Amino acid sequence: MIIQVYGFYDEITRKYGNGNAWNYCSEVFDCLNIAALVEGDIFCIHAGLSPDIKTVDQVNLIDRKVEIPNEGPFADILWSDPEEIDAWAISARGAGWLFGNKVVKEFNELNGLKLIARSHQLVQEGHKFMFENTLVNIWSAPNYCYRCGNLASIMIVDPTVSLNNFKTFKAVSDVSKIQNYKNVVPYFL
Repeated sequence: MIIQVYGFYDEITRKYGNGNAWNYCSEVFDCLNIAALVEGDIFCIHAGLSPDIKTVDQVNLIDRKVEIPNEGPFADILWSDPEEIDAWAISARGAGWLFGNKVVKEFNELNGLKLIARSHQLVQEGHKFMFENTLVNIWSAPNYCYRCGNLASIMIVDPTVSLNNFKTFKAVSDVSKIQNYKNVVPYFL
């Protein structure tokens, strides 16, 4: 539902002429991990934390192949956002929570983490550290929805697990985005 409502379906049909690729992508999305742990130091999550999840291992207990619920740990990690507060607060999004510095510090200490890397919120500069560099927002869609004018970033993690290595980039010009869908569609058939 989410990848259809937020424009992915429309983009697929615009680029490839039909929804076949969207169906295949939906099946693949259902199999993707909902979190990752990099070198035991960086916890990568789409949105944020949940008051119901204290350890990284608890994320493994979430049933991944279901439609995303409106509440509970699965919804929280897909909708929660960091905020300049100490603990937990109700989110205006209607799903997930707002969480603060104290929550991040406790989660990182309990799990032996250096950093939580997340996305979910547009960052004009492409990436932004919070809470004394214990959490980073990374946004990888330049000029989001073709109207925000934002930069995008990719975090590069090297063998030393450097936490401040980013590749930042702008959107390509509209002219360079044009593709003849007839050259691409057979790949998905």
